[in-house]
Amino acid sequence: MKSLNDLNVKIYADGADLKDMLAVYKEGIVKGFTTNPSLMKKGGVTDYKEFAKNVLAEIKDCSVSFEVFSDDFATMEKEADVLANLAENVYVKIPITNTKGESSIPLIKKLSAKGYHLNVTAIFTLKQVEEVVAALNPQVNSIVSVFAGRIADTGVNAVELMKKAADICAKNPNAELLWASCREFYNIMEAEESNCKIITVPNSILAKHKNYGKDLEEYSLETVQGFYKDASGLGFSIL
Repeated sequence: MKSLNDLNVKIYADGADLKDMLAVYKEGIVKGFTTNPSLMKKGGVTDYKEFAKNVLAEIKDCSVSFEVFSDDFATMEKEADVLANLAENVYVKIPITNTKGESSIPLIKKLSAKGYHLNVTAIFTLKQVEEVVAALNPQVNSIVSVFAGRIADTGVNAVELMKKAADICAKNPNAELLWASCREFYNIMEAEESNCKIITVPNSILAKHKNYGKDLEEYSLETVQGFYKDASGLGFSIL
């Protein structure tokens, strides 16, 4: 039976529910975790620092990304200082721009020079990838998060773009390319094909891993059996 652990790409779980995070962590498939403000809102998180501390108390041997909240760079830096010092396995997520479209590159350079592990997020273009890779400290492990799923939503071939992004990231030995905004399980295979180092996968999609490598004839039969069971349960009659 195929195993996701046989792939080169590392699977990170994307979410902000500690119970769910620990469940997939214990399965041994996930190699890291990412969070963001939208996921925290969805997960009902009310105290950011308390949530982060609770997560880090349980997950100590793989990276966990926490994002800054502010929209001005001076406050972002202060928030990054707090987050980076919570634990050694923390990666601080910095958006590529603020809401005004102002570049975060100067801040990224500054934080990376401090030795912080960064996860630069919301990247959509190869130009942004180039700027980020050039700004990151080559002596420090960092993540370059390209939103391949959202890019594909625009009709662009995400695999081809990510292959080019991987070539750019290769210029910095410690910059790992991450396939973000996973839409379906097969994106994991596409991330592998694209030479991405990481893909973030929501738990709802990760749950489909039990089908990985399944015989398609068997899967076909299971599907027909499922349809028949549901039809029988409805009590419908065509004749």
